[in-house]
Amino acid sequence: MATKIVTQRCQEEQMEQMSHSMQMSSQIKKRKFKSSDETASLSEFYPIIPGDIMSVKEILTEPKFPRNRIWEALRETLSSDELHERDQWTLFGNEAEKLEIGVIRNQRVVRERVDRLALRREAERKASLHMKLIEDLSMKAPDFPVPLRPHTVWTGMDVKLSCSVQGCPLPSVTWYKDDVPLRGSLPWNYKLMQKCGLDVLEIRRCSAEDAGEYKVIAKSSLGEATSSARLTVNSHEGAEAKLKHSWTPIPVPEPDAQLASTFPPTFVKEGDNLVLQCSFTTALLPFQQDVTWYRDGLVLHQCSRVELQTGLRSVNLTLKRVHKEHEGLYSVRLRTWDGTVEHSAYVYVKDGPAVVVGAPGSPLQVKCSDVNRDYVFLSWIPPSADGAAAVQGYFIERGDAFEITRAFFSGKHLKNSSSVPYVDGPAVVVGAPGSPLQVKCSDVNRDYVFLSWIPPSADGAAAVQGQIRVPFPPTDMRVCELSDTYAVLSWTEPEPRGREPLTYFVERSLTGKESWHLASMDMTVLSTRFAAFDQRKGKSYTYRVRSVNKYGISEPSLPSEPISVGQPLGVPAPPHGVLSIRDTNSSVLLQWKEPKITEGIVGYYLYCSEVGSGQWKTINNKPITKTRFTVDGLKTNKEYVFRVKSVGLAGNSIYSEESPAVRVKSAIYVPSRPSAITLLRCTGAEMLIGWRAPANHGGDPVRGYFLDQREKSQSSWREISIKPTKERVYEVTGLQEGRFYQFRVFAANIVGLGDASEPSELFLCERWTMPEPGCPYDLEFREVRQNSLVLLWAGPLYKGQSEVSGYVVEISEGAESEDWTLVTSEPVTETHLKVSGLQAGQTYRLRVSAVNAAGVGMSSVASEPMEAQTKAGTKEIEIGVDNDGFIFLSFEAPDSTDKDVFKWSKNYSKSTDAGRARLENKNNRSVLTFTDASEQDLGLYTVELSGNPDISSSFTFTAEDLERLTELSWHVRNPLIALKSEGWQVDVSEQGSVRLWLQTEALSSAAVLRLILNDREISSTPTRKINFDKAQGLVEILFDQISREDEGSYTAQLKDGRAKNQFTLVFVDKKFRDTLAKSEANRHNWKRKSGPHFEEFLSWTVTSDCEMIMKCKVTNVSKDTRVKWFKDGVELPQAVYEPPGVSSFTVPQVTRKELGVYRAVVSDSRGEDESVLQLIDDEFERLVQELGKQCARSAGPVCIQCTAQGFKLYCSLKYYLSYMKTSWYFKDKRIDLEERSKPGSSMQKVWIEIFGPTENDKGKYTLEMFDGQETHKRSLDLSGQAFADALLEHQRLKQVEFAEKNRARVTKGLPDVVAIMEDKSLCLTCFAEGDPAPEMFWLKNDREVTSTGQYNIKNENKSSTLTINHVTMEDSGNYSIFVRNKHGSQTVLVTVSVYKHGEKPRADAVQM
Repeated sequence: MATKIVTQRCQEEQMEQMSHSMQMSSQIKKRKFKSSDETASLSEFYPIIPGDIMSVKEILTEPKFPRNRIWEALRETLSSDELHERDQWTLFGNEAEKLEIGVIRNQRVVRERVDRLALRREAERKASLHMKLIEDLSMKAPDFPVPLRPHTVWTGMDVKLSCSVQGCPLPSVTWYKDDVPLRGSLPWNYKLMQKCGLDVLEIRRCSAEDAGEYKVIAKSSLGEATSSARLTVNSHEGAEAKLKHSWTPIPVPEPDAQLASTFPPTFVKEGDNLVLQCSFTTALLPFQQDVTWYRDGLVLHQCSRVELQTGLRSVNLTLKRVHKEHEGLYSVRLRTWDGTVEHSAYVYVKDGPAVVVGAPGSPLQVKCSDVNRDYVFLSWIPPSADGAAAVQGYFIERGDAFEITRAFFSGKHLKNSSSVPYVDGPAVVVGAPGSPLQVKCSDVNRDYVFLSWIPPSADGAAAVQGQIRVPFPPTDMRVCELSDTYAVLSWTEPEPRGREPLTYFVERSLTGKESWHLASMDMTVLSTRFAAFDQRKGKSYTYRVRSVNKYGISEPSLPSEPISVGQPLGVPAPPHGVLSIRDTNSSVLLQWKEPKITEGIVGYYLYCSEVGSGQWKTINNKPITKTRFTVDGLKTNKEYVFRVKSVGLAGNSIYSEESPAVRVKSAIYVPSRPSAITLLRCTGAEMLIGWRAPANHGGDPVRGYFLDQREKSQSSWREISIKPTKERVYEVTGLQEGRFYQFRVFAANIVGLGDASEPSELFLCERWTMPEPGCPYDLEFREVRQNSLVLLWAGPLYKGQSEVSGYVVEISEGAESEDWTLVTSEPVTETHLKVSGLQAGQTYRLRVSAVNAAGVGMSSVASEPMEAQTKAGTKEIEIGVDNDGFIFLSFEAPDSTDKDVFKWSKNYSKSTDAGRARLENKNNRSVLTFTDASEQDLGLYTVELSGNPDISSSFTFTAEDLERLTELSWHVRNPLIALKSEGWQVDVSEQGSVRLWLQTEALSSAAVLRLILNDREISSTPTRKINFDKAQGLVEILFDQISREDEGSYTAQLKDGRAKNQFTLVFVDKKFRDTLAKSEANRHNWKRKSGPHFEEFLSWTVTSDCEMIMKCKVTNVSKDTRVKWFKDGVELPQAVYEPPGVSSFTVPQVTRKELGVYRAVVSDSRGEDESVLQLIDDEFERLVQELGKQCARSAGPVCIQCTAQGFKLYCSLKYYLSYMKTSWYFKDKRIDLEERSKPGSSMQKVWIEIFGPTENDKGKYTLEMFDGQETHKRSLDLSGQAFADALLEHQRLKQVEFAEKNRARVTKGLPDVVAIMEDKSLCLTCFAEGDPAPEMFWLKNDREVTSTGQYNIKNENKSSTLTINHVTMEDSGNYSIFVRNKHGSQTVLVTVSVYKHGEKPRADAVQM
């Protein structure tokens, strides 16, 4: 009992101490952190609280207590034992003491944990304050710590103007001289640089032009700052000169450059290079040299594929290996004094050739929408061209460390954890000294990586990182991308994160439930992003994440917002309301309405088709995001229909409905301004005003003009023509004499009223009384060509004192030149003139003055500048005769419209007489047909389009044309049936039938034929058939078997409407006999071919091996067919017959024995045929000649063979015939038969021997072989080293021959084997010769035998005898005689066999 009381008191004291320490720990701020050497305790992961303070169940039910799977399991265990009494948990004895010790230890741990959390919060607060302070301090407006200072230098010296700029963000610096920016290409002696923190302008070899005020402007988002200084350049000429050059006058702005020629809409094929070019009117000024290029509004910069070149008068953009992503609207922007000018044109990129016919185009705009260490998301846009079938899927290729992997994918997105290589390594970023930087990747795509860095706090943030062991939980769990199949989660890594590498566990739970499980499964998440793919549609999920390092797992982060995948994107609907509107002569403006649901649509593909062609063409290969587009590159006056397809993330839509057909031509708009307002006459109260028509009527003829007037003192205009006037002359009434008036004119068409003309000059209202005529007016151009043009004008309305007698026409080269030259030396009486002798491409102006008796009057207003150039597609008037025999003039205008009218006139004045000619217009062609052309119709005829007078032409109808066409007209009206074939033709068929035929031009079905033979009309009979094919114009007479009765004159009379003709064949005498003979021969040959017969008759050939082959070929054979050969009636069994029908007989070597008559016979049960070849006389001579030619061609080079007697020159042939004539030449001189030379030949060689060669035999040897037609030569140059070597070899062989002749040799040899009976005597004798006399030795078994004992050797007069007395068995063996002298030696062997009495000797031995 006492023990229990003491225990309770101790517990109460400990509880009071713990409560007090916990209160104190919340107030004390400790300044130290746990060192890295201390070991981690369990309290760092989960708090340990004494059991007497809180029960286990109370701890587990605490809402703010951190959760863990172990605690969850413990809580479930306790809940299952709720019925147990609390006293079951009471501890007694030693267990109570252990509990007391644990409580004290846990008190200390809890206090340390609370202090550590408080210190961390304080460190985070101070770090954030420090970061804000650094950020506030770093923002600073631009400033010049070191400004520019003035300089005074002498001419020829160098000077450096320098200043320093500071500010945050870093400002941009621009230098100016006299308020002109120094950009682009600077003068040669100017150089801008940055050195040691200073911005420096270096000017080398200063001159007076370099003097002036220099200024530097620094700009940033916080403002700008300026620093300026003056540069004075003094001259060495003295004070006066120094004062003179010390100031710089205010520069007068030079005229800026403008765009002159620009690039049109361009079409380029994928993979080719693209060049866009613009030129300028003048050289670019310095401030204009920064020309900017744009694509779809984005600036283009120089790179490996984009090359920008800016010259003084032109600018180029070059795109290398164009892709479809490069398609778009390209713009070039040029700065001017008034702002900027810009030109834009669309560049179309067509698909390159497909590898497989019918394959789809390539996808485009491949993008990485999410890149990290675990995966990458790819998206792309489908191609515009599906090919022969719909697109089924896509191949994706991945490159890892120069290795390409291909995979097939059927969607639009790809998840692959290794599709983008990741380089795991430190990023070195240079910062200010003493401030290390923490680098973070904030944005990544295919081309670049944006890096941002945050300077850490200077007071202990690095120390905090080192204290972290078990990581803190991540924060800011959110969804950064959500689609119908996946969700991409992102979070912020814990702060502070510690120094150890972090990975992450991602957990998922259904919304509203606490059943968390791993979503990352076995995947190691290395980055702060995670893609979840396995979400069920219709379900909502929440996610949380834990940090993991080598020390343990953090607490979970706060759950994300509920996430549910969206509905899958379907294929978008097609657009509707496609409308095409006329734009220009080669383009159409296309508009459409987008679908009601636009989600997932990234653009539109356009397609066009020429009406009637049935072929659709792709317009753009890059989706268009807007709902209107100008389609370029269309054919003028052709009708097109269009359709549009929506491009979506899930694929392309079906095609929209076709647009209404539209004809490609320029849209109608208001006319341009009239010009050249002229005073034509003045009476003092009225003025007659004229003006020039607008240069462009806007696609619709001008319907009328409106005039305004005002007096000199008035500023407002007053309308004087209420109703429009159709003429370009208007009489203004109600004027006051002596006052000045000014006029302007408006032109109107069906669209509306155009802009007003420039005000005229002030006209004085005063009566004209001058004697000279007034000015002509209404100058117009017609038939403008490269070297000529036609000028039309109207005569003056004021005649003067007499009538106008002519006109003076003047011309001036150039658009503004006032140097006028007379066109003709004499005045022109007509009101039109053709001006010739112009220079192609040159610009001209003309003016006209009227002439009367008083002189030359006022000149007209000069015409508009006109370039002497023939427009593309210009047509001229053509003259001809139509099918009815009438003479006509025709003119074609491809660019005409339905509203244009062809105006024909004669001599540019009066219209054509309707009684003498009729006019017919159809489509774009106008025809003027003369009803009865005569001399009254001769003259100059002109034609022009009413809506476009620039399209005009003229033709002079002369008497020569009338005579030529009148004759042609008669032939048309009285036509002859033309003949296609060369008269009558005679054909003989293989069967022997004869065909007489002729062919004319095609005839109508009403054509009539009459055939006459010898003045008698004939018709078809059983033996003679007549055919008449009217459509082909073919007349033929067929004879199955021609006879003498068919000889005669055949005439064919044809008539087809007005056309007629007749053709005669004289089929008699030799022509008839030859045809009859050929017919009979062909009939006989046809019968022969009914059985086996010769397709190729007997013939011979000579091969390259000089063999003669005789062969023939038979056809129509059967298995019973036999072929036999005969020569002079004797069968040749050597002939060979091969089943394909070829039979041959080969003669390897031709001699005169081959003369004779050869016959080949082929036969079977159906019949037989034979072929004969007479190989005699001339035919045999031809064979020998051909054989000689082949033999000569087979000759090899001339070779040399050295002999003891001399040289032997020879040439090898495959076959030599004596028929060939051979001759040897030495140094181009023929070698005749001499003592020292001897020619010879064999079947395969031709040679010549030269005996006893000397130095005189050195030279070139030539062999000529004549085959009867050609001479074949072979030569050998036997001189120099070749001759020396041959001569040396000859001498050696000569010595060898001499030695061989005189050497020791056995002349009468011994037998090979000798048999002798025992006890008999053996005598062996051998004769030898040689010079000198040879020595002779006898040997037995290779040992010399001497004359001792039973052996006796006797040598006398070139002989030697060996005698063996009383031979015994031991005398058997191999004996030999050896003879020798100084030239050589020889050994002869003999085998001695001794046999006993009663035995038989060897069978192969000579018995002695």
